[in-house]
Amino acid sequence: MEKEKKPIHLLKQKVRYLNKHMDERLREYGLYHSQWSILFCLYHNGPMTLTAIWQYLHVEAPTVTRTIKRLESKEWVNRRQGQDKREKIIGIAENAFDKVVEVAEMMEVFEDEMLNGLSKEQQNELLQLLQLVGNKE
Repeated sequence: MEKEKKPIHLLKQKVRYLNKHMDERLREYGLYHSQWSILFCLYHNGPMTLTAIWQYLHVEAPTVTRTIKRLESKEWVNRRQGQDKREKIIGIAENAFDKVVEVAEMMEVFEDEMLNGLSKEQQNELLQLLQLVGNKE
């Protein structure tokens, strides 16, 4: 007897699958998917405060802070003082920007490979449906 399929459970399973394969691709750059998510965020949005990063990613502040420290030690990002002494602005390190572009291009190919079984219309529909998940408005 087939059990009822639960969409959120399936979504979580697919996210785990994607993260595993993403980590395999990112390994050559010494990155993990959690680190890439921050670099991706900065690449598309420009320098951001720590608060803006964790709010955008829906991740707890200590997790983002730890990941930023690791990225700093690997010289992927830098931290500068904001207008407020407590505010820290995180940006892609100047010497790492070309590598971030390279990783972004590689990840775009990865995304295309993961979605290649879907037509463009299905991909657009998937995007629209995902935007509705958890939307309380």
